[in-house]
Parts: sequence; structure tokens; C-alpha cells
Amino acid sequence: MSAIDITADQFNETIQENEIVLVDFWASWCGPCRQFAPTFEASAQKHPDVVHAKVDTEAEQALAAAADIRSIPTLMAFKKGYLVFNQAGALPPPALEELVQKVKELDIDAAIAAQQNAEQSGE
Repeated sequence: MSAIDITADQFNETIQENEIVLVDFWASWCGPCRQFAPTFEASAQKHPDVVHAKVDTEAEQALAAAADIRSIPTLMAFKKGYLVFNQAGALPPPALEELVQKVKELDIDAAIAAQQNAEQSGE
């Protein structure tokens, strides 16, 4: 599966309706963004079970602002609708592959339960 372009109208739906979503915030004028694009596309081809979404920060300025994008490229990873990774900068292919594997292995339900327990106990 190829990476898909998404807009503000599609952002929440894409994140909520898919188990794992990687979002690449980019712009056409950004050199590191253009360098990262083939790496992101290769990951999309290798992991058809993971949605690889791209947000053009020039066309989607309001969405970029809402996501607090301060530098591009910025990569975010969501699992079951929860943000589990957020980092500016282009990742090399091995680092992106490691990220995908860690997100796949993450037990988000246990992490949410632990967070809720910590909040309830006042930690």
C-alpha cells in the first residue's frame, strides 16, 4: 500500500479508524522532507497493515498549527487513536523500521491502564 495524502477533514477519522497510523508532516520546499519521502514510501510498501499518511503543511496550515508542528519533517505515530511518538526530523530507514516494529509491539491497552492507575493514585 502506498502512503496517502490526508487533509484536516480526514485526519481524525484516519487516526481513529485504523490501528496504527504514521503521519509525515512535510512541505514541498523542504529538502529534508523530500529526502525522507522515499524512506516513508518504502515503509508504506513494506508494512501494508500500517497506514502511512502525509500532511502537506503548506496546504493544511490549520492542521499543522493544531498539531503544534514547529519543524518539518515531523513524524507522528498513533496506535488505536493515541499519539505514541512525535519527533521532528527525518529518520533513516533503519530507525523508521525500528519505530514501526516498536509501535506494532506496544501494548497500548496496558499503557493506557497504567496511565489511568497512576492518575488515580495521584502520581
